[in-house]
Amino acid sequence: MKERIITGIIGGAFFITMVLFGGWVFALFISIVASVAMMELLKMKKIAPISLMGIISLFSMWLLLVPTNWFDQVVPSYFTKVEIFIFMILVLLMFTVITKNSFTFDQVGFVILSSVYVGFGFHYLIMTRDIPEHGLILVFYVLLLIWTTDSGAYFVGRKWGRNKLWPDISPKKTIEGSIGGIVAATIVGTIFYFFFPIFSSYITALLVIIVASIFGQLGDLVESALKRHYAVKDSGNVLPGHGGILDRFDSLIYVMPILHLLQLI
Repeated sequence: MKERIITGIIGGAFFITMVLFGGWVFALFISIVASVAMMELLKMKKIAPISLMGIISLFSMWLLLVPTNWFDQVVPSYFTKVEIFIFMILVLLMFTVITKNSFTFDQVGFVILSSVYVGFGFHYLIMTRDIPEHGLILVFYVLLLIWTTDSGAYFVGRKWGRNKLWPDISPKKTIEGSIGGIVAATIVGTIFYFFFPIFSSYITALLVIIVASIFGQLGDLVESALKRHYAVKDSGNVLPGHGGILDRFDSLIYVMPILHLLQLI
């Protein structure tokens, strides 16, 4: 417990400092974090990160991760990120033949899905921070909603939890806890909005609160399902007492793309 608290304080303080810096410093920091997260997924699938397949996988993720303005400075404008990513998919499929199926179609699917999951998740985190005027507050707002949901779900579930939410994936989570997390996020998010009215209306803020709270919990379940499928307790051990990067960022990288795709931020 002591190790967990120390890691939480130091890690949390460092992350908040990076968010405050913003710009290329934050983008570079998130790129490193995303790379570690991708390597955690590769190790779950027994793909060595420092191998030809591992490097191609990381490159695919970086392609989706990097801010568009970085990409445009390096790659000629007549190539888009999507076009190059599709080309990478074809290269991965080609390797199933070259390696005589030692690199399988199943692994190709895993690499593609992992690249999208990690790459786009952290990409939209960077994009949110880069939003003029409100980027900093938006990142903190979404973080606050996720943390409040987790805390509310934990305490309500511990006291009143009776009905299991999804026992096959996360045996300790309860329906009562899940609802308690949404209610807690709604209360805290509403109070925050009235001090920092960063949305055009409270209705928009309420939609952000509900989406972030519900999909934040789903993001946590997605990562729990991954760990159960590959029979691992934690995604990694880079954060003593907390596990891996994915264990800490699972909700955030699931919520950020959804908020953007729904055009709520």
